[in-house]
Amino acid sequence: MFDHFVWSVVVVPPLMVVATRLLVDRLAPSLAAVILVWSAVTAAVASVVNLVVFALKAVAELPAVGRALGWSSRLVADDTAHVPWVSWLSVGLLLVVTVAVARRWRRHRRALDLAHAVPPDTGRLVMLPDQAAQAYAVPGRPGHVVVTTGMRELLTSPQFDALLAHEHAHLTSGHHRLVRLAELAAATHPALWWVARHVDYLVERAADEQAAAAVGSRRTVAHAIGVAALAARDGRNDPPGLYAASPGGVVPRRVAQLLRPRATLRSPALRVLPVSLALASLVWTGEAVYDLVELLGSARPG
Repeated sequence: MFDHFVWSVVVVPPLMVVATRLLVDRLAPSLAAVILVWSAVTAAVASVVNLVVFALKAVAELPAVGRALGWSSRLVADDTAHVPWVSWLSVGLLLVVTVAVARRWRRHRRALDLAHAVPPDTGRLVMLPDQAAQAYAVPGRPGHVVVTTGMRELLTSPQFDALLAHEHAHLTSGHHRLVRLAELAAATHPALWWVARHVDYLVERAADEQAAAAVGSRRTVAHAIGVAALAARDGRNDPPGLYAASPGGVVPRRVAQLLRPRATLRSPALRVLPVSLALASLVWTGEAVYDLVELLGSARPG
């Protein structure tokens, strides 16, 4: 059974990082984001189920449990006798993952509650009287965009239209769901945190492209991103939702893609790579579950 642990918990998540590096900026951002998110979620599920399998095996190795349920705890332990630590390590890792996922989920709920504390008065735009330069999309039915007066004062009318188009693209495309799934996956494994960071970048790139198509000017969107990013860097607080241009190293990349777009590759191999890794891990995990059931059955006398 140890090979299942190695493949799904140790090997596949870092390989997802490699697949992410190959996909980013080589496929259309909206497509790349969807592929990476669902591949990361599948890999995360496979990893967690493997931890559950080995945690159950750790419990099954206890003599008291063997006597109560009628199997030989020694035979169960012998299956991984060459790596006796793996079962109890899995128990510890499973506890850490459970806490991390719960904390991430609560953080998302708090962010949404804070965002919804500013309800839309009319339509889907809220102008918030605040000199801090912020703009963000609040998901909902149908959702709305919040822009502070501080941000509005910094932008020309075309740039403001570009910012609104960007934020509305987040809402119409459901980017908050992709980001949430990616971050929950990242909570299960350190390697998937790096994948989630690139999903953040890809959904911003996807919104940039949709905004450019809506306003008819890639340069205007690029200028709006630059102004918003510089202003947000000096703001008092980060906005609670998905926002137009977060400060940091991804902004120059986004601007460069708008001003000098890189041709996307249509190679099916790139699309299949992360999906194949995730599905292989899931199949291997299914075998781990089957092996545990078979092991417990063979450990029963007679």
